[in-house]
Amino acid sequence: MELEDIVIEGSHKNFFTPSVNFNAKTGICELSGESFLEDTQEFYKPLIDWLEEYTTKIKKPIAFLIKLTYFNTSTSRCILDLLNVLKDYEDEGGDVTVNWHYDENDSDMEEDIEDYMIDTGLKINIIPF
Repeated sequence: MELEDIVIEGSHKNFFTPSVNFNAKTGICELSGESFLEDTQEFYKPLIDWLEEYTTKIKKPIAFLIKLTYFNTSTSRCILDLLNVLKDYEDEGGDVTVNWHYDENDSDMEEDIEDYMIDTGLKINIIPF
């Protein structure tokens, strides 16, 4: 069975939903926009499951691109879960690149990214815009 791509267009209707584009063929996974959700676990669980399946069955290089301008506390935990899946894959010999684009004037976001690197042991390329 082939792994299906996940493509979700971001929304600002009731809560802020990020845009998602996880491509199984290219291994490029992008999360962008804002993440301020009512049920964060419900939104992120399929993304975590997808990454786990990709890293156990596809086993190709993966590039994870994060371009979030804002995320709430519950999203923060889900991002940590995503990054931990990537770190486990890297520890098993997988080729992982994480690029996190952030507003260079947002020192809080930069600190959050640095905390993720410490918490996961995963190298994250911090890219200001």
